[in-house]
Amino acid sequence: MSETVQAADADQEETTEERSSASTEDLLVQEGDIAGDYLEQLLDVLDYDGDIDLDVEAGRAIVSIDGGEELEKLVGQRGTVLEALQELTRLAVQQETGVRSRLMLDIAQWREGRRTELRELGKSAAEKVLSTGEKVRLQPMTPFERKVVHDAVAAVKGTYSESEGEEPQRRVVVFKEQ
Repeated sequence: MSETVQAADADQEETTEERSSASTEDLLVQEGDIAGDYLEQLLDVLDYDGDIDLDVEAGRAIVSIDGGEELEKLVGQRGTVLEALQELTRLAVQQETGVRSRLMLDIAQWREGRRTELRELGKSAAEKVLSTGEKVRLQPMTPFERKVVHDAVAAVKGTYSESEGEEPQRRVVVFKEQ
């Protein structure tokens, strides 16, 4: 009899997990839709052309704007305007849903290009640490940039990284494992 109860409990847990996963996915799709509407209105006000693509990856809504020649202006120097627009978009989503959003905004594929640069930076910093034995401090970075560098350093055996400092001067430091 206890086996039947345990099997029923296991079935109940799976059903609850499936519902939770489905509701999380639904919330992320809703976040993407709200963000897409918000950004579409912004593009209309600015009279900029751009195609908005919505996706869900790794537990977060991903919103991309591509296609317009003027879009580089929405990225700004080192992505500063993009970061500000992402935060405004997150706030617009939070206002609609009541839940803090972690959505990621990319414009003109800037983040993807930056991701490639940062992976190379992390790898080369780790290799330098291995060859010299001395720690390497990188320039201050956004949380997005630091995460990409940390992941790249973690892929190089014999090294590790930590963040130090306070925003906006927070940076990655790469060390040789002892």
